[in-house]
Amino acid sequence: MIAALRRHLETIVLIASGLVLAAGGVLAWAGDDAAARWMWIAGTVLGLVFALSATVEAARHRRPTVDIIAVLALAGALWVDEPLAGAIITLMLATGQVLEARADARARRELSLLAARAPRTARRVVGDGLVEVAVEEIGVGEHLLVRPGEVVPVDGRLAAEATLDESALTGEPEPVDRPAGGDVRSGVVNVGGPLELVTTTTAQTSTYAALVRLVEAAQVASAPFVRAADRWAIAFVPLTLALAGGAWWVSGDPVRAVAVLVVATPCPLLLAAPIAIVSGLSRSARLGVVVKGGGALERLARARVAVFDKTGTLTRGRPQLADVVPADGGDPDVALRLAASLDQVSAHVLAGPIVEAALARGLALTMPDQAEEVHGHGVRGTVEGRRVRVGRPSWIAGPDPAPWARQVRRRADLDGSMSVMVEIDGEPAAALLLRDPIRPDAPRMVRALRAAGMDRIVLATGDRADVAHMVGRIVGVDAVLAECEPVDKLTALRREGERGPTLMVGDGINDAPALAAADVGVALAARGATASSEAADVVLTVDRVDALADAILVARRSRRIALQAVAVGMGLSLVAMGAAAAGLLPPTLGAALQEVIDLLAILIALRAVLPGRLHTVAIPEEDLRTLAALRVEHDGLAPLVERVAAVADALSTQAPDLAPVLALRDALETDLLPHERADEELLVPLVARALGSHEAVAALSRTHAEIERQVARLRRLVDGLGPVPAPEDVVELRRLLYGLYAVLKLHNAQEDEGAFSLAPARVP
Repeated sequence: MIAALRRHLETIVLIASGLVLAAGGVLAWAGDDAAARWMWIAGTVLGLVFALSATVEAARHRRPTVDIIAVLALAGALWVDEPLAGAIITLMLATGQVLEARADARARRELSLLAARAPRTARRVVGDGLVEVAVEEIGVGEHLLVRPGEVVPVDGRLAAEATLDESALTGEPEPVDRPAGGDVRSGVVNVGGPLELVTTTTAQTSTYAALVRLVEAAQVASAPFVRAADRWAIAFVPLTLALAGGAWWVSGDPVRAVAVLVVATPCPLLLAAPIAIVSGLSRSARLGVVVKGGGALERLARARVAVFDKTGTLTRGRPQLADVVPADGGDPDVALRLAASLDQVSAHVLAGPIVEAALARGLALTMPDQAEEVHGHGVRGTVEGRRVRVGRPSWIAGPDPAPWARQVRRRADLDGSMSVMVEIDGEPAAALLLRDPIRPDAPRMVRALRAAGMDRIVLATGDRADVAHMVGRIVGVDAVLAECEPVDKLTALRREGERGPTLMVGDGINDAPALAAADVGVALAARGATASSEAADVVLTVDRVDALADAILVARRSRRIALQAVAVGMGLSLVAMGAAAAGLLPPTLGAALQEVIDLLAILIALRAVLPGRLHTVAIPEEDLRTLAALRVEHDGLAPLVERVAAVADALSTQAPDLAPVLALRDALETDLLPHERADEELLVPLVARALGSHEAVAALSRTHAEIERQVARLRRLVDGLGPVPAPEDVVELRRLLYGLYAVLKLHNAQEDEGAFSLAPARVP
């Protein structure tokens, strides 16, 4: 009970002071001045005790504080019989303490989350059996068995190949294949079959234990927020005491000293500044950005260097189906429909995106029969009487894949994609290409951060260098650090910290140490809370990163308004203190004047409640509906765009089959061109209105015209071909199709980034 009271002391004092002040006001309004006076005296005494205890606590920790002024002002209010002023000072003091307590509270639960995830026991291989032992008993050189879905307890060397989820360490969502004899680190999850390993460390010296220690050390290194009043205390408290003492000594009248103390009550520091900060917190929350306290908001406003993780921050963090490549003569929709039907019962990380893509294309799925998960390979079963397998290319295509399968694998390697093969009735039917796409709002967010005053933006990721540099080039960062482990990100933060206050953005457990070590840690939690959201100072609850730019603008505006309120309020207080010291301002009038100054400072601070400049543009509801409808059409045409490249790939100069080209031409004219014309008629003016500039959409209009020109060229070329096209005509046709495909891909990226990213995200 006593512990609970201590934990909530500031809140209790805040509520009690507010009730006492209000009760006194009601009694005074009812005409019972004596009772009102006693109520306010009680409030003043409450504040005096509270401020005195805070002053003693600050002295014990050798921390400068303006609470000593509050103590003297409250005592002076009782002395000069101004209990109402004392009661108001108590309320302001309690409000400041509550805000400070919340700002000082750091998210430390990620340690418990990390510890809870760590395995407590392991299975030691002994002869032909298994013995379960505590992880603390594991030594180097022992053989352990890790079952599917379990966390690897210690670092080791694999006895056979394994499939692992290493996202806890690298942040990368895709499973990773590790060969026999390869190293495996503790903290990763076995997502294949049972694996056996030979330990190379103990639990205490393993990778995962080091990760927990990194978080703990980073948190200890992160200094707590010190409220603005304390930073002013070094100069303000001695000045106030010297002025009050000097007035008393020169005049011989202690009333002058009391008058100085009353008007010196730093309410603009204790209340006006917190009002601006709390308004900023509220505004950020309405934008989908939760800032954990005033200290975090202030640090967010000062940040000058941003370090981003890649997966889940600059990219979606979840694979999406990019293309379906059928085997020779195959139907891509049939292959996708059967694969998605089978994947409905699979828990594999790639099964969900395949099912979602099939449903988005309007394919009807059926439940499979006799479905079986083959760990480390894929899933097999029967769908509509047909035998279907979905999984690794090596499992489906075998050691000597067909030419089309080798081409798919080469394309996947070049694009940084993952490939999943589909087999129907014993024959490879198609390859599904999946990739983690760049967020369409990420480039706009990077530009907005620069406009908001961010001097340097760095990408630090565990992904391989070629993929990382490609993402960094597209979004526009200043530097790329690839293949980073948690300790590398900490090193990068320390190095970048020399350039200015740092901001770290991530969304995985592996980012928790860096989030805790940065001046401001920002986590994306739209798809659920993680250890990163617990470690972070700022949490994005909407599934878009450009909300961070809005939060920085709000933070800087709130801090600027807070400083203005403090400067005006404390400046006028200093003038009033001088008048009181000269005997021109008696205590009673000084208390009244101080309330006017406080009210003025609060009114200045309340400007932070009003909307300010944001990166996000406001779009009318009718335009949002139009944008959503066009987006549905835009996404629905993605298979047709990929079909352009597929038709070009299939063209041969030897007896070319023009039937797919003719069908493609008709589809482009009946499906694609009407959509592009609707974009020109509806989307282009919509975006121009939203951005306030027709120049901003000039590129969109130009590519609309280029697409129509290329489709017209395709029709003329096809119409001019004879029944047996010459080889050079086929080469020209293939060249035209590849060019059209490139224009379409670039144009779709432009629309994603420049138009559809303007719409507010919906949290899944």
